[in-house]
Amino acid sequence: MYHLAKSVYFWATSKEEYSILLLGLDNAGKTTLLSTIKSLYNRTPAPSKPTVPTVGQNVATISLDDMYLKIWDVGGQHALRSMWTSYYSVCHAIVFVVDGCDIGDDSDIQNLSGEGQVGRLEECRRTLESVLSHPSTASIPLLVLANKQDREDCVETVRIKEGLVRRVFEGERGGGVRDSRVLPISALKGEGVREAVEWVRSRVRWNKEGRGPVMR
Repeated sequence: MYHLAKSVYFWATSKEEYSILLLGLDNAGKTTLLSTIKSLYNRTPAPSKPTVPTVGQNVATISLDDMYLKIWDVGGQHALRSMWTSYYSVCHAIVFVVDGCDIGDDSDIQNLSGEGQVGRLEECRRTLESVLSHPSTASIPLLVLANKQDREDCVETVRIKEGLVRRVFEGERGGGVRDSRVLPISALKGEGVREAVEWVRSRVRWNKEGRGPVMR
């Protein structure tokens, strides 16, 4: 009887927990974004300046009304990207952060391989393709965040959507159409962050039949 009562109490007082994988190239602003999310939802101090690149991982859990989101920020340096695959099978959504000030200044942003292309758009494309082509990420919701929108030299979000995300989905390794969205944010200023979290919350709940949560 005791064990039955304990089980009933656990299910009555626990909430679903979903794991969110925060990916992107180094210096994209992932750690700053995680710090801002913590400040908005856990009332920790907001970041006053960009953080240093992550070596390894950072993790934080935020409590929403109907669930917990456990957010993993994994280092984006090239040597650390091999670690990403160990998280794919347990994550419920992927948030891919793009530095909107470091993707090149070509007026035709879809010309990814054009001569003289500067910035890291091509590296972003290859990296995102690699993530989405992995079997364990199939059908997982994807949110691409065009970060650093507070800076004057940041490109428009639509250019990232057309020049990066659409090209990835249309490519052979992009994994085809999936539940996805591209949103503008400023991780440092906190602009657009709540909207991003709300999108993730709604999509992991919608996809729970495909990859269920854990109870906590």
